[in-house]
Amino acid sequence: MEVIKQNSQLKILKHVLIIFLSSIALIISAKIKIPFYPVPMTMQTFMVLFLGIILGYKIALLSVCLYLLEGIIGFPVFSNSPERGVGWVYFTGPTMGYLLGFISACYLASFIRVKDNYLIIFFKLIFSVSTIYILGVLWLGIAIGWDKPLFKLGVAPFLLAEFFKITILTLLTKKILNIKRFI
Repeated sequence: MEVIKQNSQLKILKHVLIIFLSSIALIISAKIKIPFYPVPMTMQTFMVLFLGIILGYKIALLSVCLYLLEGIIGFPVFSNSPERGVGWVYFTGPTMGYLLGFISACYLASFIRVKDNYLIIFFKLIFSVSTIYILGVLWLGIAIGWDKPLFKLGVAPFLLAEFFKITILTLLTKKILNIKRFI
């Protein structure tokens, strides 16, 4: 009985460590800006999808939620913080819908399987990341007004970068899923 209790405690400790390290990976992915056209690219959406694939939805969701909580309580974890603010004020700004979309995207990406062919993987990733943009544009409309060109402002500048990231992730997914069994 004692051995089972110890194994359970080690498993919980392992999961807490993975969640913490994953939130750090999200922070790093938000801060690195890669020159890209028409706007600089961060690797946040790539990392969100990657975490869903490699960790499964439970651990990935907890990782993304920890990242969001860190930002809400004031740590400068988001892409444009501290330059454009921190904490609840930044979180509830124009990007809140996108940030909340990270939750749905990592959840949906967790359903990609090694038996899926590359085309299926690609479309599952497109569907997953599209939830980020759907929620993002919905909130953007609330935040800045529905009379603005929301698609032009909140989606179009990022499409080329998303296509690039999803293509890379599609090609890596089967290898990622093979690594997953060791986590």
